[in-house]
Amino acid sequence: MRTYGRVTQPNGTKVWVEVDTSPSGDNSSVWLTTLCQCLLMVRGESPFYSNYGIPSIQAVIQQLFPDLFVSLTQQQFSAYFASLIINRTSNETPIYSVSVMLLSGDRLTVTLNGSTVVPT
Repeated sequence: MRTYGRVTQPNGTKVWVEVDTSPSGDNSSVWLTTLCQCLLMVRGESPFYSNYGIPSIQAVIQQLFPDLFVSLTQQQFSAYFASLIINRTSNETPIYSVSVMLLSGDRLTVTLNGSTVVPT
């Protein structure tokens, strides 16, 4: 299985990085990358998966956080992890913390801040 993730280089340029299934057959990194990309994507942006993403433009116009769509995305991806928790960490800007327990038992936490993903 394969997916692509947008990565911002230290100099500010953005590149696409390919993420594949590990040699042991674990797809956790593929699903985590896809989850993060879906949360950074505008709803309807993908021509193949129009139900993925969050309506960020509408959220800014209406001044409401897209928590409902983040919750729907959490439900869509929860089957691929032992545990998946997505929390809004800021009441002023939509910053979300994604805590994942992989099927292998490893725990990962990333922060989604606008258009960037920050491992924590």
